[in-house]
Amino acid sequence: MKNAVVLLSGGLDSATVLAMARRQDFACYALSVDYGQRHHAELAAAQRVAKAQGAKEWRVVNIDLTGFGGSSLTDNNIAVPELPSAGIPSTYVPARNTIMLSMALAWAEVLQAQHIFVGINAVDYSGYPDCRPAYIEAFERMANLATKAAVEGYPLTIHAPLLRMSKAEIILQGTALGVDYARTVSCYQADEQGRACGVCDSCRLRSAGFAAAGVADPTAYRDS
Repeated sequence: MKNAVVLLSGGLDSATVLAMARRQDFACYALSVDYGQRHHAELAAAQRVAKAQGAKEWRVVNIDLTGFGGSSLTDNNIAVPELPSAGIPSTYVPARNTIMLSMALAWAEVLQAQHIFVGINAVDYSGYPDCRPAYIEAFERMANLATKAAVEGYPLTIHAPLLRMSKAEIILQGTALGVDYARTVSCYQADEQGRACGVCDSCRLRSAGFAAAGVADPTAYRDS
C-alpha cells in the first residue's frame, strides 16, 4: 500500500476525503492540528473518524495561532458571524491552510509518502483565498522545490478531490463510501459535546448540503 497523509479536521469534508483515500488503497496517516481554535470538539471528532475509517495512525500537532489572532476562530474578542456577509468572513484564519499543509508535508517526508490529501473545496465554501485551485497548485510546486524527497526523484502530489464538488455532491460521495456524518463536527462554535449552533456559515453550508443531497442531516444541534 502507498502511504498518504490526510489532513483531518473532524468535519464533513475531511471525513469524506479520508474515505476516498482509503478506497484508493492508500495507507492513511491522519493529521489534525490544534491551532487554538474556539473548541476542541472537532479534534475529538477527528479521532472518532480516523478510528472508524481505518486510518493507520492519527496524530495531533499543536501550534498556537491565538498569539496572532486576526480571526473569530482564534480571538474570542471577535464574534463568529451568524449572518451571511459580503467578502471574506472573519472566520478566515491567516495562513491556516499553509501551516497545515506544511505540517502534512513534513510528516509525509518522514513517512516516505508522496501523497497528501486535503478537503479543500472551492464551490460551496466561505470564500477563503487558500481554498482556491491556484493555491493548491502553487503549494504543490513549492513542495516539490523545497523537499529532499522531491529533489531525489520522489515528487509529492497534493490531492484535493473535493475542490470542484458541491456540498451535496460531497455528501452523496461520502454516503456511498459509508461515511457516518454523525461522527463529524463542522460548526465554528460547537459546544463541548460537539453540538452545532446551526447559524454560523459552516452550519448553513452543511445543512444546505444535506437538504440538496436529499440525505437526512445527522447533525446534533444545541437547541434540538
